[in-house]
Amino acid sequence: MKTHPHLSTTPSAASAISPPSWEQPLLIPGWENSRQSSISPWYMFLAIYSSLWVPYQYWEENCYIPHLFSWFGINMVLASLPLHFRILSLVGLSLIALGTGGIKPCVAAFGGDQFEEQHADARTRYFSVFYLSINAGSLISTFITPMLRGDVKCFGEDCYALAFGIPGLLMVLALVVFAMGSKMYRKPPPEGNIVAQVTKCIWFAICNRFRNRSEDIPKRQHWLDWAAEKYPKHLIMDVKALTRILFLYIPLPMFWALLDQQGSRWTLQANKMNGDLGFFVLQPDQMQVLNPFLVLIFIPLFDLVIYRLISKCGINFSSLRKMAVGMILACLAFAVAALVEIKINGLIHPQPASQEIFLQVLNLADGEIKVTVLGSRNNSLLVESISSFQNTTHYSKLRLETKSQDLHFHLKYNNLSVHNDHSVEEKNCYQLVVHEDGESISSMLVMDTGIKPANGMTAIRFINTLNKDMNISLDADAPLSVGKDYGVSEYRTVLRGKYPAVHCETEDKVFTLDLGQLDFGTTYLFVITNITNRGLQAWKAEDIPANKLSIAWQLPQYILVTAAEVMFSVTGLEFSYSQAPSSMKSVLQAAWLLTVAVGNIIVLVVAQFSGLVQWAEFVLFSCLLLVVCLIFSIMGYYYVPLKSEGIHEATDKQIPHLRGNVINLETKNTRL
Repeated sequence: MKTHPHLSTTPSAASAISPPSWEQPLLIPGWENSRQSSISPWYMFLAIYSSLWVPYQYWEENCYIPHLFSWFGINMVLASLPLHFRILSLVGLSLIALGTGGIKPCVAAFGGDQFEEQHADARTRYFSVFYLSINAGSLISTFITPMLRGDVKCFGEDCYALAFGIPGLLMVLALVVFAMGSKMYRKPPPEGNIVAQVTKCIWFAICNRFRNRSEDIPKRQHWLDWAAEKYPKHLIMDVKALTRILFLYIPLPMFWALLDQQGSRWTLQANKMNGDLGFFVLQPDQMQVLNPFLVLIFIPLFDLVIYRLISKCGINFSSLRKMAVGMILACLAFAVAALVEIKINGLIHPQPASQEIFLQVLNLADGEIKVTVLGSRNNSLLVESISSFQNTTHYSKLRLETKSQDLHFHLKYNNLSVHNDHSVEEKNCYQLVVHEDGESISSMLVMDTGIKPANGMTAIRFINTLNKDMNISLDADAPLSVGKDYGVSEYRTVLRGKYPAVHCETEDKVFTLDLGQLDFGTTYLFVITNITNRGLQAWKAEDIPANKLSIAWQLPQYILVTAAEVMFSVTGLEFSYSQAPSSMKSVLQAAWLLTVAVGNIIVLVVAQFSGLVQWAEFVLFSCLLLVVCLIFSIMGYYYVPLKSEGIHEATDKQIPHLRGNVINLETKNTRL
């Protein structure tokens, strides 16, 4: 679960830090992924709690407090020491959550308060610039923060201190700049805890209506009018306006459920694609940078071109219509993602089914061999001739009679005939390595990984034909050990790229091997040989081919979903502000953020219980949002937008005076 990335107002070092190796990013050094994932719901809950229950006017009068909380939280993480690391990190994250909850719902409303009602058009542009600036910061931090963490070393390790410290210093600078202009801001006076007042008003109205449900008591125009005996009319009118908008918010979480999958499901899809664009190589999670980059382009494009053209055509493109069109674009984006996923599945390496194995024969002898594989009943399962060092990129499917079985391998080499038996188990991939053994030949059965490496990585392993043990240094990790006399190493995952000089050592010799280009999602086998007049070499064979579908095919879905985000999110922020009473503006902003959290929960629930393959899950989300869009369009059709001057307009109708002291008697005993 994660908060929406484009509603953050503070630089986040953690969110932009790349992993030391090409695995899942570690937001905080020393914490495994599962533990960090369990912290996220607490972080989100605390942020939402502080945004709802701390009064908006209090935050506005003391706007430096959220900034200090966020800055102090970042530095608490920075100051974390291994001895007390977890406690200090939790304190730091809690302070960041509290500060975030104060900033997020208030900063947009505070900016909107600086505009008079006659400057509504300028206020609309402000929300666009506000959203654009957030994405500009996100784009910059995505590039700069990993460089600060990875390219600079602190005490011989990745410099998390610098990655967290620079955003902390920038927050101090932002606080100073903000404080310098404090006297120029319009600051509405504090009105207490608005959320508590709204909750009490609604509860009192419900209880009062329930206690006075007699048919002799005249009905009232609105159910909230039953709070008139205790609460002022202007508060009741504000709560009415609030509930009307909150009712429109009910379908919105489904949109966020789709939008926030860019950093999860779509990144997983990119892991199965080829990031080599010819002129540039994209790593799978770098595709996420495309979203804030496109936002920077689309916001001025929509505001200055598209919306104006639509207006000149005489079309009333209201805020609710923009949001509905944004939902439709998001549906199309996930439909495109489903098509891309289907294409990927058509190119993916197959997996053996029940009572099946995949077998590949590797001939390391000097001449051609003929391999015959027999079952337990001497039935022929495979007959194949393999040339010396022939690069076979395919697996042969063998059908077993049981889940585990002994297979008989008959090898013919020149005038020699050798029989070997090997045990296999279903649903596995194997490689039969045939090599010379003195004047004869021998074979060994090695289990392959059978699946593509995750995250667009490359998996490699080695067979050492030398008579000496060998250590191979591929990266900063420990060297890979390979035993002598056809020893087989473990798999090691490395980044895609060229490896022209890999350091190797034996007990009496140091040399380098040229592994060449290693591609996305490929599994390689390198056979280290010592051929006369050629020296030590690494013969390369592909066990699992590279990802074939270009990552550029994700571009249409990113364009569609970013256009949807601009039409939905920017418009929704401005709509929430313009339709909210002055005392409820931050409450509605907090409720808007709450829909983002609910959207993340929807993703978790669907992913946990749907049991669908990925492309079907994309189609499911697209269809669900299409249904929600239809419901939202019907709700928006009957919604009457309120003019700013009409939000506090007093009604001429008075609450009818009821006979006796029925209401007074009942409400007197009503307690919240």
